[in-house]
Amino acid sequence: MSWLGQGVDRAGKIAWIVALALLVIAPFVGVYPIFIAQALCFAIFAMAFNLLLGYTGLLSFGHAAFFGGAAYITAWLLQEKHVTPEVALLGGVAAAGLTGLVIGAIAIRRQGIYFAMVTLALAYMLSFFFLEASFTGGENGIQGVERGRLFGMIPLDNDLSLYFFVLLVFVGIFALVLRIVHSPYGQVLKAIRENEPRAISLGYNVDRYKLLAFVLSASIAGLGGALKVLVLHLATLQDVRWEQSGEVILMTLLGGLGTFAGPVVGAFIVIGLQNFLSDRAGSWTGVIIGCIFVACVVAFRKGVVGELLAWHKRRTKKA
Repeated sequence: MSWLGQGVDRAGKIAWIVALALLVIAPFVGVYPIFIAQALCFAIFAMAFNLLLGYTGLLSFGHAAFFGGAAYITAWLLQEKHVTPEVALLGGVAAAGLTGLVIGAIAIRRQGIYFAMVTLALAYMLSFFFLEASFTGGENGIQGVERGRLFGMIPLDNDLSLYFFVLLVFVGIFALVLRIVHSPYGQVLKAIRENEPRAISLGYNVDRYKLLAFVLSASIAGLGGALKVLVLHLATLQDVRWEQSGEVILMTLLGGLGTFAGPVVGAFIVIGLQNFLSDRAGSWTGVIIGCIFVACVVAFRKGVVGELLAWHKRRTKKA
């Protein structure tokens, strides 16, 4: 089993063990834990998108609806209903999953660009709903959300406690995606991605497989958005707008589509650049990141991790 992507086994495992060790010690060596926690939330979001596009071949332009929708529901449950964080997170994920079921049932009837346009249109409708709904705060969003106590015991107001909770969830989601992709179900998803007519001829109900993949992806994306509320204390319209969907596409392609490490690396690159450039470039931050993305797509079409895997494969063949 490969932990880094396709074709790397032992080296990939070592890389992930080292990466996990670095994440564990990072808050103790001067790295701001909230920054890493934010990046991990978006890494979960990117992993969800990669499960849909990288392993199923379905390009969604509306995944922000699940990320931001779960953020709004989680923030509302915490601020208005005063539930515990774990209940609020489950509520956000459930809302994202149900929304994914409805949107997926409509969208999977189409393929290619038509599928993408349906997801974009439905997500745009949802963003308008969150703008106009009475409980979302309109353009101001829901701000000042209290984190509360996890299971009534662990105070998440402590940044370090929150960070390790987010890290634990991230590791669990990574393991879940890894298991899904390497399961018989995951192999069918890859078959659908490579040749859907052949998968149909083999007797698979591809619509059912694609719908389940869509719901799983929506639920995991919702978890990323729900966790982001705990990290940043707010849910805003930016979370549900189509630009957020574009951002997760950027993260996935920049890191490496169809690789396990790619979405994570891409999320850290994008969030890191946004934090680094926000005080230095101001409104030009988006332009600079866009230029970097174009340069990477032209020079590294497989993404950062994809190019590393390709280089490793060529070196192994020569050896």
